[in-house]
Amino acid sequence: MVGPGANREIAERMLRSVAHRGPDGSGIYQAGEVIIGQTRLSIIDLVTGDQPMSNEDKSIWVVYNGETYNFPELRKELEAKGHHFRTTSDTEVIIHGYEEYGLDFLPRLDGIFAFALWDISRQRLLIVRDYFGIKPLHYYFDGRTLRFASEIKAILQDFSVPRQVDYQALHYFLNLRYIPGERTLFENIHRLLPGHFMLFENGSIRTERYYSLEFKPDPNHDESYYMEGIRHYLGEAVRKQLISDVPVGVYLSGGLDSSSIVAFTCQHTNEPVRTFTLGFNEPTDELEDARVIAEHFGTDHHETLLNLNPLKEYPRVIWHVEEPKENVLQGYMLAQFTRPFVKVVLGGLGGDELFQGYNIMQYLRPSQPFHRLVPDFIQHNLQQPLSRFVFNIENAMGRLELDEYRRGCQMLLSIGDIERYYLILRNVWDWDKGMFDNIYGPVLQSQKLSPTYKCFKPYFQSSIGGALAQAQWAEFNTKMVDDFLMNDDRTSMAHGLEVRVPFLDRDLVRFALSIPVDLKIKGNETKYLFRKAMADILPQRTIKKKKWGFTFNTYYQFQKDLKIVAERVLTRHRVEERGWFNYPYIRSILDHKPDPRMRWHYNYLWITLGLEIWAQMFLEGDLGNPSFNLESYYD
Repeated sequence: MVGPGANREIAERMLRSVAHRGPDGSGIYQAGEVIIGQTRLSIIDLVTGDQPMSNEDKSIWVVYNGETYNFPELRKELEAKGHHFRTTSDTEVIIHGYEEYGLDFLPRLDGIFAFALWDISRQRLLIVRDYFGIKPLHYYFDGRTLRFASEIKAILQDFSVPRQVDYQALHYFLNLRYIPGERTLFENIHRLLPGHFMLFENGSIRTERYYSLEFKPDPNHDESYYMEGIRHYLGEAVRKQLISDVPVGVYLSGGLDSSSIVAFTCQHTNEPVRTFTLGFNEPTDELEDARVIAEHFGTDHHETLLNLNPLKEYPRVIWHVEEPKENVLQGYMLAQFTRPFVKVVLGGLGGDELFQGYNIMQYLRPSQPFHRLVPDFIQHNLQQPLSRFVFNIENAMGRLELDEYRRGCQMLLSIGDIERYYLILRNVWDWDKGMFDNIYGPVLQSQKLSPTYKCFKPYFQSSIGGALAQAQWAEFNTKMVDDFLMNDDRTSMAHGLEVRVPFLDRDLVRFALSIPVDLKIKGNETKYLFRKAMADILPQRTIKKKKWGFTFNTYYQFQKDLKIVAERVLTRHRVEERGWFNYPYIRSILDHKPDPRMRWHYNYLWITLGLEIWAQMFLEGDLGNPSFNLESYYD
């Protein structure tokens, strides 16, 4: 907290609310209207690395979350320039690097980090977030005092911060199941964007980008060049990210990405690698695939199963993630299982975004040439009216199980508009005005809501390339950051476990973005080039394995406990009192015979159920003593 509202008692509450992120210690620095604090998860320099940390004359103070993988090299460079170090921590490199280079030091950091630095001589606060948004950083500025934290619940410990929903963000969330950009579900509480810093001085804030990526495929090389590069840069990423003074493990799903990380980890360690796998008690479980890799590389393998009634943990997970998602319970349970064994794990996130691994790319690739053939006037004057007609027909019939077919028709009718085609694949529905009537109650109906597609305009430019390239760029900058990376951080740090992501190594990302898109997916085979690069390293079963994803099936979940819990939480009285949603539509889903083609509806049910728990917990509840008993949210 910096400004006239800074208060020691509030700062201490803020630290207690995120103690799970750093169970190994905590500390506060205060000087007048400046208070910075940290709860520590000790991974490097277990003895002398406590924070807040200062330079020799105590003119610069820093609190830091994350790891700087290249800190040994940076330290040698700074020592050669006359800087003296008192610890062996990577945190101290931040201080001396800032002293030597100022803000120009930021692009030289190679790691995952969010940090705040108070410069007494300049009377300014610097807060920074890493290149790809692997570590979170949120802030609230009321025009006088800046409050910032890794998690929003800490900011809300200052009771002068209004607890209000951001309806525009809620609308994005209900379309995408995540919130793109700097908004959060809380009005006026924002995220610092990846690769950005913020300066607070003279009572005002200024935000700037310090790191930018360029998406410029280089067609001047053959496949063997890129395959060698993939192996080199991924191997180097794993080597760098194994730096730690505590044991490191690997999340292993049995898929291509996590298996590749296990393979390279085994190359850089002399002891059996500890691997961790979660099953879902469903037909699509990948436990056997993970066992194949564990046996092949001789890992110290551990596996567990998701609870048969996982919604019992939903309130606790919502508290940690701060968004009611359907794809977070599995990460929370796996981290909870892993933490007694290790403090750090490597995960496979980012591989699909870099190497075209998602199934939606198999829809985008065949359609790519046709997008260029359909003139704009045909798209706007014929296909879009037909799309609205298709929706109106299906909606009038009231046949929920036909929803997938209707979406498929609308997707075909969006050919000629790459952005629309992609967003329909990602389940965006707000082109169809009838969906507002289906889903929203009077409160959300009364809001002036901006359409979701406007968030994606920067990523669908012809200068980026064709449909595949534009969709890849959108995935990398939105869903990966604001959905998957956020989930990974919150669900792991809930247990004091740090997840590192080798596929998002700075050098590997640069190289991967130079590979032509038509080499990443070929013959409609996802990850064509990556599979080929790993073919001599991984078992053929793994190379040929189809993509499933680390998630459960909401159709099966509906038949376990989703329907039962939703009926207890989303009663007519409660839904109509809050006014966000249309109860008859919720009731129609609950009363419909279970159908595997209704996955969108079950996801919607999961989110609306979660939003009611979220609202009671964060907008109306006791933030110092939240209830994690699911039954306490029954009406």
